[in-house]
Amino acid sequence: MKHWVILPGRIFYSLIFIVASFNHFSTKTVAYAASHGVPMASLLVPLSGVLALLGGISILLGYKARWGAGMLIVFLIPVTIVMHNFWTVSDPFGHEIEITMFLKNLSMLGGALEVLYYGAGPLSLDSLWGGRVDSDKLA
Repeated sequence: MKHWVILPGRIFYSLIFIVASFNHFSTKTVAYAASHGVPMASLLVPLSGVLALLGGISILLGYKARWGAGMLIVFLIPVTIVMHNFWTVSDPFGHEIEITMFLKNLSMLGGALEVLYYGAGPLSLDSLWGGRVDSDKLA
């Protein structure tokens, strides 16, 4: 029974990356990132969208999930530091929003680190096709 919780966990976790990735291809998102000081935003923002999309799909399907987690880690670290730099926000309300977004991203980074270590687990394409599933670590 306990292995069944891994599949919905992967689905729920990956959805935010997949859904949000499409915004990274809009001019509004590129402009917003540029206003936060992102260099080469017209290149880096769509690239971050590709990382989020591919990483999210990888974890959703459980296919090469460790690679997908790596993509999400590469995505999350700079985005968290640059886009949610609450320490620079003087407006109290904006400050609280950025702290919340920063902590949200840290929690997602924690999830990506878990997938990087444990892999997709059972009920994944990796396990179906003979990839490494350390069931003793899941017990």
